[in-house]
Amino acid sequence: MHSTTTQKKRLTLKVILLGESGVGKSSIVNQFVNKKFLNYYKATIGVDFLQKQLTVDGVDVTLHIWDTAGFERYQSLGSAYYRGADCCVLVYDLTSSSSFRAIESWRDEFLVVSNPSDPDDFPFMLLGNKFDLIHDRAVSSSKAENWCRQVVNMKHFEVSAKEDWRLDDAFKEIVRMCLIRLRRGEEEYPDFPERINLHNRNTGQVDDDVTPLCNPCSYS
Repeated sequence: MHSTTTQKKRLTLKVILLGESGVGKSSIVNQFVNKKFLNYYKATIGVDFLQKQLTVDGVDVTLHIWDTAGFERYQSLGSAYYRGADCCVLVYDLTSSSSFRAIESWRDEFLVVSNPSDPDDFPFMLLGNKFDLIHDRAVSSSKAENWCRQVVNMKHFEVSAKEDWRLDDAFKEIVRMCLIRLRRGEEEYPDFPERINLHNRNTGQVDDDVTPLCNPCSYS
């Protein structure tokens, strides 16, 4: 995809958000893309789609973010959109232990339906939402981290859609995970900008306050 104003190529990445109903998937996407938070709950019917352009480590990216319904009766609708995803974001509610327990089944369903060529290396991000309700926490950081470490290529952020806390950091890291996977040659991407040196990831200001709760996975 080409920018309308420059000759630089813009990479398009498809990101899928999965998780139980009510964990805040729509709020996360709406806050990240539009910088708006709705104080009332409106369930997603089927699949919602938003996009956002950003630059991460010198790479111009358009994120296509797909927000799927968490209700079981809509899962068949969402599964048609899993294929072709570059990253899967698993969302749970920090105040709901049941939403955290459901994460593994959401991950398994995604892998079965999307059938990526590299399931052990496919980028997943685990987001614990509603950090603004931390005093009502039901899922400890250590519990999420321990589960995260058991999964190859999984990173974890605690965020707040309501307060717009760490969302930018999380999505920038999502982009980095996708870029590294593409550079490793796991997927063909003819428009990938060859000028980019992804081995030097600590460039610019975007890394300064990014601190994933799980140790970064090794890509070597």
